[in-house]
Amino acid sequence: QVQLVESGGGSVQAGGSLTLSCAASGFSGLNIMAWFRQAPGKEREGVAAIDTFGTRRSVDSAKGRFTISQDKAKNTVYLIMDNLKPEDTGMYYCAARRWVILWERKSISASDFGTWGQGTQVTVSS
Repeated sequence: QVQLVESGGGSVQAGGSLTLSCAASGFSGLNIMAWFRQAPGKEREGVAAIDTFGTRRSVDSAKGRFTISQDKAKNTVYLIMDNLKPEDTGMYYCAARRWVILWERKSISASDFGTWGQGTQVTVSS
């Protein structure tokens, strides 16, 4: 059974840092792992993604502040978030999908991902 479990959320002040973890189990083959976030009243938006080969993609608002990485031995994907801003507040979800060619040339869309974790809350105060 495919399962994703997020951890690492919390409350920080603006300018602070957090590292989110997503432990994956039940996967095989080539995959794409992604982080999404959803603020209250807003749609879920993709933040960053990484595939089995290590190819990364992130949205403009995350570039220079957020880094996605993975530890294949631990089947874990991380989202390292620095210089956090109040607008980064939201529920952060880990998601997975099967690898497809040229995925990194497309936007990170929630509708493309079929496996989701339960989410972890990130709150950034000013």
